[in-house]
Amino acid sequence: MALDSLRGDREFRKVRAHGVAVRDPLFTLRITEYRPRHGETWRPRAIIGIVISKKTLKRAVDRNRARRRVREALRTLPGGLPPCRAILLPNPAVLTADFAQVQGALGRALARAPGRVKARGGNSGSVRPVPDPVTPDSSPAGGTP
Repeated sequence: MALDSLRGDREFRKVRAHGVAVRDPLFTLRITEYRPRHGETWRPRAIIGIVISKKTLKRAVDRNRARRRVREALRTLPGGLPPCRAILLPNPAVLTADFAQVQGALGRALARAPGRVKARGGNSGSVRPVPDPVTPDSSPAGGTP
């Protein structure tokens, strides 16, 4: 599957607002399901923006090297990329970790993509059964003796 980049502030804001954060010691991934851009035909693919701030890595050489390592790990991921939109925020540990570790961590994080995992615990949008309302006649504690 092709790896495209997020374009424009609007797309980044949408992923930040609606995405699910997946944290790892190597990076933070904010991921949401794939939806086509306005006026675009339905062509499921991974659209990922890689953001590394100067606060995270001071030197431009390190930021660029981290970006290249992460992009290559995503491109050569064994299971492929799920259709999604994501923002990837690498940590400085990406520079010292083995390439296989980076790929494994990215694979595990992307496996939790909203389009792939639906039966997850927690507040994943599942509907809980609503108890039947208690009528005054069937109340065991109150009522007439």
